[in-house]
Amino acid sequence: MSEYVTISVDAMGGDNGPRIVFHGARLVLRDRGNIRFIFHGREEILQPLLDEFPEVKAVSTIRNKEIVISMDDKPTAALRKGRNTSSMWSALQAVKDKEADVAVSGGNTGALMAMSTFCLRPIKGVSRPAIAAIWPTERADIVVLDVGATVGGDAQQLVDFAILGAALARALFDQEQPTVGLLNIGTEELKGIDSVKLAAQILQERDGAGFKFHGFVEGNDIGKGTVDVVVTEGFVGNIALKTAEGTARMVGSYFRKALKADWVSKLGALISSRALTALKRKMDPRAINGGVFLGLNGVVIKSHGGTDEIGFKSALDLAYEMGRFNLIKKISEGLEKFEPIDELLADDMVDPDEKPQNIQKLATKDLQPGKKPEPKPDSTPQKAKKPAPKKRVSKNPLRRLKSTKKPEPSA
Repeated sequence: MSEYVTISVDAMGGDNGPRIVFHGARLVLRDRGNIRFIFHGREEILQPLLDEFPEVKAVSTIRNKEIVISMDDKPTAALRKGRNTSSMWSALQAVKDKEADVAVSGGNTGALMAMSTFCLRPIKGVSRPAIAAIWPTERADIVVLDVGATVGGDAQQLVDFAILGAALARALFDQEQPTVGLLNIGTEELKGIDSVKLAAQILQERDGAGFKFHGFVEGNDIGKGTVDVVVTEGFVGNIALKTAEGTARMVGSYFRKALKADWVSKLGALISSRALTALKRKMDPRAINGGVFLGLNGVVIKSHGGTDEIGFKSALDLAYEMGRFNLIKKISEGLEKFEPIDELLADDMVDPDEKPQNIQKLATKDLQPGKKPEPKPDSTPQKAKKPAPKKRVSKNPLRRLKSTKKPEPSA
């Protein structure tokens, strides 16, 4: 770990403008002094704002970039428009050039993922990157991934996510063997889709290679903190994340209304104000703002586009923690420990009717390449089937569209 953690910030990303970026930087500087910032964006906009925060200005530089990726730009259009010229790309390039330890942006998620993948490139051995969220639970904070990068996922991608999540848990929570669970509709072995069941078999065979495989977990296990890492694909993970955030806001709204209902409630709120403040801080979605892009040759933090300065401070706090550890090295070490067997991931090697107890036996079947198994002879005699008569099809497409129903007689 170097003396300072340098954070490269896309200052033009987000819905609320660059001011919350500098305000969040000032808040994080009050807690952590060994930070340096590189802000990317339009200098004529950023420089006056930076002058309003002298403590941030003392540890910051500005990279002038005129092109800004909007929240409505499609990933392909953003790549064409913003490669080498936009504030988002410039923030990522600083990480690639080793000028910064981590990049942070609150901009377009799809564009940021596309640019990050194109600029930083996936780590060798990782099929697709994932977005990991740090999730507060009853027990402790855990890692949940993927929460939006990959819609749908096969067994190989779920296995990759488990390796990436375990590496992040080792870096954040200082655990040598974090527990990993696959999100499913039940904990029974027979439940779930084929890709999830196959991924579970592979992870079970490699239990101990940088993690301990717990098995299947359900949605309520996330809040309980049953495991250190919850693995799912991006569609389900994103819905779970947004549902949890919405539920937290709803419960908070119920509390505020209940505490203002009458004078007795207000008196109770005054007496328990300290406990209520701690509860509010725990339930605030801004406190867990920031998703980590995992699987790339560089660390990228995605902040919510609509957050305020407190939420952006949380994203910078997470970036600081990521910069303190050599996360890429830890992920590479995890990939070296875990050597996935390609044969286990082939769809044609898995028979859903056959439920093998040991997946290694499935991978070592004595099959000759290019030779199909001979069908078993059927002892029951079968009658010769007559060929079905050919139907005449009219060459006129209009005749094929006519209804075959007879017209009803008029009254």
